[in-house]
Amino acid sequence: MQITPIDMASWPRAMHYKYYTEAIQAGYSVTFRADVTRILSYSRRKDRRFYGCMLYAISRAVNRLDFMRMVRMEDGNPGIWDQVCPIFTVFHKDTETFSDLWMDYDPDPDRFYAEYERVMDRYGHNHGVKGREHQPPNFFCVSCVPWLDFTGYAASTPEPAQFFPIIAYGRYTEQDGRVSLPVSVTISHAAADGYHIYLFQKALQEEMDRFSGLLTDC
Repeated sequence: MQITPIDMASWPRAMHYKYYTEAIQAGYSVTFRADVTRILSYSRRKDRRFYGCMLYAISRAVNRLDFMRMVRMEDGNPGIWDQVCPIFTVFHKDTETFSDLWMDYDPDPDRFYAEYERVMDRYGHNHGVKGREHQPPNFFCVSCVPWLDFTGYAASTPEPAQFFPIIAYGRYTEQDGRVSLPVSVTISHAAADGYHIYLFQKALQEEMDRFSGLLTDC
């Protein structure tokens, strides 16, 4: 994977980046509700796991946005991965623990889902924190908490060199014919401000809604 350096001389957020990497190493979390009516309908009619479909929509949204693919390079300056892949958690009922798995990103929904199924079949039963070895450096994190319809969530990473976002979503609920769930985003303030989370929310909703167009062959 390639990293494109950010030109600090022309980047409007250069001062903000320096402040949040040199003066204060801060991050924050935002939780919002997302309408999953269309993507849930797609997963049911296509007999696909909802988790795999959500993972695709989240991955598409993340890869659309530079600030969600930011990395701190060895010289301390920021760069942008040309592509990032999801690391997602799987729950083990027998031990009530979880494991991290990673998979390659593919913008095509069918190829992405096929790879998700392959990774789940091959590594999904492995226990331990890391269920699949050789995790690549260009990643972001996704977790599902299907037992909770939460209204807030917070997470933190002490490593200032990493700006990868942490995304978690909870149990979906139905009201007035629409289905929604909570989505939380945790990210470094060096990479993003509140406005950028709005951009991610907008991109994610667009990616989830586009699943209605994928039902034309059903």
